[in-house]
Amino acid sequence: MARRPLPRMLSTGTAQIARGRELARTTAASATDILHPLITVSRGLRRLAAAGRRRWAGTPKDRRGPLLFLVGSAVLVVTLVPYGPALAVIALMAAAARQGRDGATARPAGPTEAQVQRLASLYEALVPYFSLPEDPQPLYAHGGDWTKAFTAHDFDDTGRIRHLVVRYPAYFADGEPESRARVEHLLHTKSGRGREYRFDWNEEANDLTLTVLAPLPTDIAAQHFVTAPGETVLGFTDPASVQRTLPLTDDTGRRDVPPVIWRTGPRSTEPHLLVVGEPGSGTTTLLRSIALQALRHGDVLIVEGTGTGEYACLTGRAGVLAVESETAGALASLEWAVHETERRIVTAQHARQFGQTPPDDIRRPLWLLLDRPTALADAQSLLDAPLRHGRAAGVTVVVADHFDALPALTGAVLTHTRARVALGAATPAQLQAALGTPPPTTPLAQVPPGRGYARLGPQLHRLQVPATPDPQDETAPTPHREAVLSLLPPHTAVPLEVTPTEA
Repeated sequence: MARRPLPRMLSTGTAQIARGRELARTTAASATDILHPLITVSRGLRRLAAAGRRRWAGTPKDRRGPLLFLVGSAVLVVTLVPYGPALAVIALMAAAARQGRDGATARPAGPTEAQVQRLASLYEALVPYFSLPEDPQPLYAHGGDWTKAFTAHDFDDTGRIRHLVVRYPAYFADGEPESRARVEHLLHTKSGRGREYRFDWNEEANDLTLTVLAPLPTDIAAQHFVTAPGETVLGFTDPASVQRTLPLTDDTGRRDVPPVIWRTGPRSTEPHLLVVGEPGSGTTTLLRSIALQALRHGDVLIVEGTGTGEYACLTGRAGVLAVESETAGALASLEWAVHETERRIVTAQHARQFGQTPPDDIRRPLWLLLDRPTALADAQSLLDAPLRHGRAAGVTVVVADHFDALPALTGAVLTHTRARVALGAATPAQLQAALGTPPPTTPLAQVPPGRGYARLGPQLHRLQVPATPDPQDETAPTPHREAVLSLLPPHTAVPLEVTPTEA
């Protein structure tokens, strides 16, 4: 049967509609070409504004005030300079035009083929951990869609995962440490060894965030840190862990680094510190750094159980009461510390009873630094009084020893040293025993000296101790040795001898 021709009205109307669409496309293309500079500048302004918001959000709160003052000063100078506002507008438009180009922030539309294969392999490996046979609609299944399980991902320049957000079903036992440890071990293995990972479990949203942490700087030398009395810099950590930075000066210039600060004094909830690590992990370096900082405002008494002379550079210095390495001298010094603690308590109580200010000699902080006290017989038994009454008497005790010596430490030492530091390569069980809580990141098999964790209150920080070598160690870098020498107090005319006082 022959097809009937369309009515003339319909065919004419269709042609007019087609011509109208073509005219609209041509007009839109012309308008885009004409308004292209305006569109580019608008896009650039949006990107600059977003970058400014990110910079403001990443600026620590203690630096926002000076930053606002600097910006206000710059605006005032530009306003007062002839043709300043016009030049500022031209510069802003040029920056927006450069930032708003299509290729300025062009990124791949999605993961590459190799990245897709890596994500799919990781998804398949997680199926036995996040699936049950009776689940009617499993989120994890062999041959399933990994895009529903991984809501965010990012790769580094080598093609390895550096950020990943993993969804998991609600029935997964995310409250059990054993279940978490199995998943974390798998992700650590599949994402690449030799890097440090942080796992953040969001039990409310049923997702797990994997983040690869950048190495902490190891080139920071000992120097005068900008701190208040009662504050001691243990080392440095990640910018996201603390809301404070310290200005540092080195060969590269001035920079701001986030510190780990331990606060001591009469109002401190953690007046004493325990440092644990293996030989060569940096425990002696940390004690030497603490001694140099404590000498700025107080007196230091050092007991060295190893007898290797690591603190010989402090012998005879102003503020250093004694550096003892033999058992007889160490016990005599610690006995004097016990009587000094008792004298400070009695003197302070007497002054308060009569409404007087305590004398300066008992207000000056006294630091007892003990390196491997378990190697000295009866040394720990003399620490009970300084540990129990040290906060009120202005006496701070710092104990450093090895992981295998933890069972030999007395109950008073383990009870009153609430601030903890663990340095060097260690197993999760060793870190749990030393810190009292599991490590927040995956421990590395090989770490630089002075690298570890610090537990201050409920927070656990990654830690890198500043380089504070023995100035007489010829194997240490010369700039670090010279930095320590510049911090040493002057020699006293007559070495101060510490003798036990009568009870």
